[in-house]
Formats: sequence, C-alpha cells, structure tokens
Amino acid sequence: MPTPNAIIGRAVRGLAQRTTDLVNLLSGDDPGPEAVDALLRAHGETDPLVVSPADVTAMRAAAQRLRAVFTAPDAGTAAATLNALLAHSAHPPRLTSHGGTTHWHVHVDGHDDAPLGEWFLTSSCLTLALVLTDRQRVPGGVCAAAGCDRVFVDTGSGSPRRYCSRRCATRSRVAAHRRARG
Repeated sequence: MPTPNAIIGRAVRGLAQRTTDLVNLLSGDDPGPEAVDALLRAHGETDPLVVSPADVTAMRAAAQRLRAVFTAPDAGTAAATLNALLAHSAHPPRLTSHGGTTHWHVHVDGHDDAPLGEWFLTSSCLTLALVLTDRQRVPGGVCAAAGCDRVFVDTGSGSPRRYCSRRCATRSRVAAHRRARG
C-alpha cells in the first residue's frame, strides 16, 4: 500500500475539530440550542444562525451515527460506515459561497438552507472521509482514559492518538505509575 500523502490542510483540520466538538457536546447531557449555537459560533459560523430544539434533536441523532466512525476497529470499517452514511444522506457535491458571504467550499447537503441535522451529518462525513483518505487509517477514536468517552480526530503524523486531550493522557499515565508503585 502506498504511503499516505499527509495533505490535510488547516481548513480540514478545523472542520474535523468542529465535528468532534459537536459529537462530544451532543453526546453529553441534553445540550440546549444555546450551547450548540455557541459552539458553532466558536468555530466560525455566522448569522443567520438559528438553532431550534428540533435541530438539536436531529444533530444528536447524527452525532450518534458519527460515533460509529470513531469506534471503527480499522480503516475499512470506518470507510464502510462513512460510505453508508453518505449514501443515505448526502447529495451530489456542489460548491457554495453562501451568496458571496464566505469562501468557496464543498457541500453535500441538499441546499444552503438545509436543516442543521442534515448539514452536520453530511459535512462531518465529508470531512472525516478526507481525513481517512489522507491518513489511511480511522480518522480518530474514543479516548482511552478510564471514564472518558470523548471522541477525537487524529490528523498527526506519528503513532495513532489514544487520548482526547493531554489532560486525559497525563491522568492515565499518573494512574498507571501509581498502580505500578503500588
């Protein structure tokens, strides 16, 4: 198999981080529209942005479906999961600048005003597919720290990542050290 090219740019990394942040938020305690709105704005979304309770419900369902990509045991399973999600929910790719208000980018949702649940699922699948094709491995994972179930994206060039944050990695190392000294 050829070596991956590692061409992922800042834009794809940013979109992948938005995906993981949304999956983590929507997988936790029932977030309200305000929390989803704040997270989307923190990732650069601008007005008009209206997040309704129905949007949150649809986005929570999408987050559960996306978790299957992060929990896949290998790249083939992750690819099959992404292919199934895209086949079920994506539309033909199209370029949009949202009427000249943003840079040109690719969408695979139905239209610029597609419901947030559809947009979240399809844009996340497209982003995770780009990460998978670039890295030739599962695009992320679930944190290996005891008691943490947060997902993360892995765009690094070294060994596959195991933790969602340095904090979880440190906590796990300290706990292992204490057990060993025990």
